[in-house]
Amino acid sequence: MQSHDLSAWTHKHSFDAGNPAAERGTQAVMWITLAMMAVEIVAGYGFNSMALLADGWHMSSHALAIGLSAFAYAAARRHADDPRFAFGTWKIEILGGYTSAILLLGVAALMLVGSVERIITPQAIHYREALAIAVVGLVVNVVCALILGRAQEHRGHDHGHGHAHGDTQDRAGGHGHHHHDLNLRSAYLHVLADAATSLLAIAALIGGLYYGWSWLDPVMGIVGAVLVASWARKLLLETGKVLLDREMDHPVVAEIREAVETGAAEGATRIADLHVWRVGKASYACALSLVTHDPQLTAQRVRQQLAVHEEVVHVTVEIHQCDMEHAAAS
Repeated sequence: MQSHDLSAWTHKHSFDAGNPAAERGTQAVMWITLAMMAVEIVAGYGFNSMALLADGWHMSSHALAIGLSAFAYAAARRHADDPRFAFGTWKIEILGGYTSAILLLGVAALMLVGSVERIITPQAIHYREALAIAVVGLVVNVVCALILGRAQEHRGHDHGHGHAHGDTQDRAGGHGHHHHDLNLRSAYLHVLADAATSLLAIAALIGGLYYGWSWLDPVMGIVGAVLVASWARKLLLETGKVLLDREMDHPVVAEIREAVETGAAEGATRIADLHVWRVGKASYACALSLVTHDPQLTAQRVRQQLAVHEEVVHVTVEIHQCDMEHAAAS
């Protein structure tokens, strides 16, 4: 039995690190959010609106989280050429998204506690003034969403030219979806959460102003908390999956198996061990151990078979040659 090893890089030391449009967008949104946050907190205290106050306080954590996203982009760009990062700095962005999701959960908890307190001890609300501030907040959120939406479109356009195969649709479960920038998505979710709570605050204030439903203000705070928590949970699962390298259910794994085990002689080669993990938004590395009866099989040939899948950017191969006499004896 013979063993051969090959570590092959098919791309240079860069795996989708950095997104200039997203970095600029998140920085702009951070400053806009900070300004609106200050206005809503002051107005919420001044007008005794729990819905408006909750929107302002949770906007403060959004400003922090969006700033964290911008920092993650800057750090990934700054260290992109640092050889100590074996597969580049892309996961700095994922870590930023994961941390933002945790902050979102904290926001949801604060909103829930504050709303329950207002149900127990209701206070008079200056509806007209609070309503005006809430409308302004919603407009700001829409502007921020448009800024980040353009950054997402810019990223998708660039990626479509850079990785024709790797950025096509995933086929798991028959549903196609693009490889998302999870750091940018986390910032986008924070803005959407702001917009949703602004809408809920407006609905609550209108209900209280015109129908006397003062209970609607804290109830909408609770609804907003549940909505934000559900978004945060989904983002935690998605970013956690990448950070923990849980990729063995990805369609690229089946594609690797098919490319390697399909040969001239059926059953001549089988994969004894396979590990696949993500090293970029649409880039994967794999390490595989093969058992084969094909004396012509080499690591270079395996790499050529996998070259059709452009998202597989790093391949390590170990081949165990089994002669026919050894196979018959076993």
